Amino acid sequence: MSIGTMKVRPILSLFFIFYILQTASGQDARARFVGLDKLLGEESFFDNHLSGFMLYDLDSQMILYEKNSQLNFIPASTIKLFTFYASIMVLDDSTNVLRFVPRGKDVQIWGTGDPSWKYNSLPQPRLKDFFAAYDKIYFSVSNWNDDAFGYGWQWDDYFHAYSAEKSPFPIFGNLVTAVNVNNKPRISPLYFRDSISPSTRVMRTVVRDFHSNRFFYNPRTYNGRKKEVPFITSPKIFAELASKELSKEVLLSTDILPPEHFVLKGTATVPLYREMLRESDNFIAEQLLLMISDEVYKEMNTGKAIDYVLKNFLNDLPDDPQWVDGSGLSRHNLVSPRTMIALAEKIYRLFPDDLLFDLLATGGRTGTLESNYLAPVPYVFAKSGTLSNNHSLVGFLKTKRNKLYAFAFMNNNYLYKASEVRREMEKVFLYIRDNY
Repeated sequence: MSIGTMKVRPILSLFFIFYILQTASGQDARARFVGLDKLLGEESFFDNHLSGFMLYDLDSQMILYEKNSQLNFIPASTIKLFTFYASIMVLDDSTNVLRFVPRGKDVQIWGTGDPSWKYNSLPQPRLKDFFAAYDKIYFSVSNWNDDAFGYGWQWDDYFHAYSAEKSPFPIFGNLVTAVNVNNKPRISPLYFRDSISPSTRVMRTVVRDFHSNRFFYNPRTYNGRKKEVPFITSPKIFAELASKELSKEVLLSTDILPPEHFVLKGTATVPLYREMLRESDNFIAEQLLLMISDEVYKEMNTGKAIDYVLKNFLNDLPDDPQWVDGSGLSRHNLVSPRTMIALAEKIYRLFPDDLLFDLLATGGRTGTLESNYLAPVPYVFAKSGTLSNNHSLVGFLKTKRNKLYAFAFMNNNYLYKASEVRREMEKVFLYIRDNY
């Protein structure tokens, strides 16, 4: 045997081993693809309605599987990921509560869209401390250039808490709360206490008149459950509610916001993001877009905020989205799965995993996914979205091999229950968790 032959054989052996490993790896990849395609492809459950899916490797930046990823879908509340990204790119770490100009013993104020005041468990701005130095408060809505309802919202959602009106300076989340006291509903805030009446209409809880802030319940069928109902907003109602809360006179004004003014900073934005993403809070989502518009233009307008973000931060998406509101209540929103993946990757690159996953709902643990995708070790971290006949989930999946993937799973126009769709989606996620 020559020296030359002895040198060649080890090299050939290395190439052979590499070839075997590559072949085996390729076979595993094909087998995984075939297994996943059985769950998602032709003759599967997801072949019976419009569905789109993409699985993306965040490390290699490779697409592992896609189905109808180029088609547009109604995203429902997964559009809140757009609102989240927009907020991160434009807003500071804390909110702007209001804009103001002192006038001796009085103060002129303008709203910014901040939803925090007296809303849910959000950290509260210290407004009483701020206004303590002033005798009278003058409130102007001259910087408000929007509508109370979003484009394409369903009219018959008006008495559901998830469809609270937008406004320049919200208080109580623009909701009244009814609680059971001696088998009768008691309304708060106190301003609305005398606005509720018994009715013979068929109803099990408190409802509101379509055109007014009159509330009704049926004493014979009242179920006694806590109920939140949107009230019709107006500058006058805000001024009267604020007067009661601050124990100060709040008067309406038409003054234009001057270029030279002051800004009162509020609380951290992270709790707003967490409530919006985990619990899918529509009201916070809508107000965040107004806050973005206020920050950029000193004017509150949802459309202007969306146009600004698309032009300046999202002009490189695979497909141009049709994005019309902050919450996803509108069926005019249209987004493709591959655009959702591009957005998810942008968000992923901005945060450590632990912080991002804490903000999102966690399968079997928190938020809208608390009762779904249960497992001893959480593996789905995502934003869900559901409207009648539409259900989507966009986020991140961690496998047993500790690989992390981004996914977008979108379902439209089915006739079965959303719970059935979620059960079939879970089979897909479990397969990915166990085999990828």
